[in-house]
Amino acid sequence: MNINDLLRKDIMIMDMKASDKAAAIDEMVASLEANNVVNDAQTFKEAILKREEQTSTGLGDGIAMPHAKTDAVNEATVLFAKSENGLDYEALDGQPTYLFFMIAVPDGANDTHLQTLAALSRMLIDQEFVSQLKQASTPEEVQALFNQEEEEPSDASSEENAEKSAEERPFVVAVTACPTGIAHTYMAEDALKKQAAEMGVDIRVETNGSDGASNALTKSEIERATGVIVAADKNVPMARFDQKPVLERPVSEGINNAEELITKAMNRDAPMFQADESAETDDQAESSTSVWRKIYKDLMNGVSHMLPFVVGGGILMAVSFLLEGILGDEHELFTFFNTIGSNAFNFLIPILAGYIAMSIADRPGLMPGLVGGLMAVESNAGFLGGLVAGFLAGYLVLLVKRWFRNLPKSLDGLKSVLLYPVTGLFLIGLFMYFIIGPVFSTINTGMISFLENLGTGNAVILGALLGGMMAIDMGGPFNKAAYTFSIGIFTDTGDGSLMAAVMVGGMIPPIAIALATTFFKNKFTEDERKSGLTNYVMGLSFITEGAIPFAAADPVRVIGSSVAGALIGGGLTQLWASSIPAPHGGIFVIPLADNALLFLVALTVGSVIAGVVLGMWKKTIRT
Repeated sequence: MNINDLLRKDIMIMDMKASDKAAAIDEMVASLEANNVVNDAQTFKEAILKREEQTSTGLGDGIAMPHAKTDAVNEATVLFAKSENGLDYEALDGQPTYLFFMIAVPDGANDTHLQTLAALSRMLIDQEFVSQLKQASTPEEVQALFNQEEEEPSDASSEENAEKSAEERPFVVAVTACPTGIAHTYMAEDALKKQAAEMGVDIRVETNGSDGASNALTKSEIERATGVIVAADKNVPMARFDQKPVLERPVSEGINNAEELITKAMNRDAPMFQADESAETDDQAESSTSVWRKIYKDLMNGVSHMLPFVVGGGILMAVSFLLEGILGDEHELFTFFNTIGSNAFNFLIPILAGYIAMSIADRPGLMPGLVGGLMAVESNAGFLGGLVAGFLAGYLVLLVKRWFRNLPKSLDGLKSVLLYPVTGLFLIGLFMYFIIGPVFSTINTGMISFLENLGTGNAVILGALLGGMMAIDMGGPFNKAAYTFSIGIFTDTGDGSLMAAVMVGGMIPPIAIALATTFFKNKFTEDERKSGLTNYVMGLSFITEGAIPFAAADPVRVIGSSVAGALIGGGLTQLWASSIPAPHGGIFVIPLADNALLFLVALTVGSVIAGVVLGMWKKTIRT
């Protein structure tokens, strides 16, 4: 199959009448429908618009490639259209667009179709060829140009040449991918290969297209590469790039900024990628990672290992409080649930500190961190003391490793079983007993006293702040900081009032999205409306991450409206003195709350406000 089998001349538009992007899409879709290429024009158009919401397919240099893969398409087809004066297609370079290739692919398209479309995408990187297309005046001329281009051998680097390239030449690897995997994937691949050839750089590019990953990178290639370029608008497997400098960019940058990406990859001018938040032990890797990224990674290692104790222990303790109110504090059921929950809670700070230290110093840091966390509990240094103990233990063990690194190899076996644990334990014990424990005990007591004496106005402000932080990044650093702070207060005081603010703040974004997709249907595509329904369940279950796909597609409107609602909801929980005696569970633990009805009112008010703001703020999808 050649390109002209897809690029039918009977549906070409050689003099497009449209003057803006919306009209151009309508004109091209109408031609496809009139020629029986699509069986449901509305569904196909929605798929085109959904792709445009992710990143404009106006690639720059006067070219646009709107595309969609859906069962509304009868046969794989490319519609060529030309605008004599150009129009504003919201191109990435901000310039007018003259040439349009609307690609329609049915679900289940065979490999031949996809390979042909990939070849089409690569051809449009050739500036001389594009210039000739702009001058063409008839469909026959367009097809003749494509026939001529297909007959010319490609000068792009082949895989064989890449594998046989001299070891001394610079070498980088790349992955290209767009959500539909039809056009941009291969254009970015070809742009990177051509630019690398001009720069004298060897490159291997893996394409993650509609037919899956092709030209998959090997382990040896990744190890050899100076840097990694991931030009993708969808998730690609990343764990294999652990400890490599990785540039993560939109696929459009692979097309338009190939030289910059390759230069940065060659110079290792990129963040060091950490797979699965694994601990770093290599000094060079640590030095190339930002200080904040390193601290956040270590903290999250502690928090993630602590959370099962928080959730399990917290919910069972909450059940015990419910039983206490019904059966009294002498009943065996109350004692049973309270004992189990309390025992789990006793591990919180030691586990937090131990796994922070382990993230910093690997396994030798675990024991000193655990002991440091336990000493924080016993000295009343509280959650903050445990945090400090974890980081201090980790860096003390790194210091111990440095002290003993020049010992004879014959003593290597003693390091992990004797020297590291004894010296590390002694040092963390010394600091915790004489400095950290006393200092943070005073700080902890003062902070608890301050929170207990907050006036209503200040409590409302704090609740609003924590609720808003939960919605800013929906599972990211701000969200985790607010949640961790509230757990610390809950652990030290048993007061669940701030947990109420945090829980409301985390529940509002997905519920608001669900409400908006339900009541403002004309603002969302069919797929978004279906996804919106699942956010009712996720929101009520306190799973904020259900909102992330919507936030990624439209960050300003989704995050802005969510934060507005979460601020209000979090503040209302403090105004009405709501308290949640459990750190997780959403709707399922609300019966355990103090002022449960008012907690529900705060949740409803915040969610409705966020949902209405989002629904009114979103643009109507043109039909």
